[in-house]
Amino acid sequence: MKRQIRLILVEDNRLLREGLTVMLKEQPDIALVASLSNGDALIRGKKLKPDVILLDFVLRSSTSLRLLQSIRTTNREAKVIVMNLAPVQPSLMEYVKVGVDGFVLKDATFDDFLQTIRDVAQGKKVLPPTLTSSLLSEIATHATRNGKGNPFKSVRMTSREREVIELIAEGLSNKQIAARLNLAVDTVKSHVHNILEKLALNTRLEIATFRHMGGRFPSPGRDSSSSKE
Repeated sequence: MKRQIRLILVEDNRLLREGLTVMLKEQPDIALVASLSNGDALIRGKKLKPDVILLDFVLRSSTSLRLLQSIRTTNREAKVIVMNLAPVQPSLMEYVKVGVDGFVLKDATFDDFLQTIRDVAQGKKVLPPTLTSSLLSEIATHATRNGKGNPFKSVRMTSREREVIELIAEGLSNKQIAARLNLAVDTVKSHVHNILEKLALNTRLEIATFRHMGGRFPSPGRDSSSSKE
């Protein structure tokens, strides 16, 4: 039998929390190990060894961004999905920088909600289309404000790096990309590092976001196209 996804839910709206708890417990591939109203997930999370943490964007007891930062410090293996009601938030970029694995809107269908959990558990980065334009705008603004200009302008990628970007945009993990391209996982990690450096970005989610929004790169120059590695 396939291993269940160990899940922690952090939601301070009691009605929503209890409703989600009942529905999630009915899923044979998900084990809801804790349903919490506040940041207790940070204290109990490591002992419970969650695969995925569902984190409410707005918590009365503390900020979800601060909780995400703490999770990334104390429990790096757990994937984090931020749940939100509104599709546009000025602080989304901060979540991307800290390393959120996915976003899901609370008005999404339950099937979409479950698919987000399953995709993130498999190592994919999930960003709803309704969030993409606002997040893209923030990334571009952030880059410009820091004197980096358009991250795609005059950026040249090797053929292999372009392939890796396409597969990241498909939501594949490093291990899956390595299998697809017949490369070592460490080689893929090196390509991802180089891509982030060239684009002045911080996370795979940012790469995928730009690519989904139509990001295009100049064709590899003669010096970079001669070798895929």
